[in-house]
Amino acid sequence: MSEFTVTDLKGMLLVCAGTDDAVELGDGVNDKPFTELGYDSLALLELVGLVQRTYSVPMPDKAVDHMKTPGEAISYINSVLAGVRA
Repeated sequence: MSEFTVTDLKGMLLVCAGTDDAVELGDGVNDKPFTELGYDSLALLELVGLVQRTYSVPMPDKAVDHMKTPGEAISYINSVLAGVRA
């Protein structure tokens, strides 16, 4: 299993939250809060569920507490995936 990337995150958020022209996950947003990017807690809960189903890893609902920004989400998801691989 390869590393979870910003491209993976973008694709999953698109599935979870649909498209919104106001939402942009371009360069330089890794440290910007999801709320400022237009994603609410429901979209993040859906992201957690999609990661869980896609990668067959345990992802508690409280995972959203560790994913306030895209960078934190990528890091957290990679740590979960690394734990499964270990």
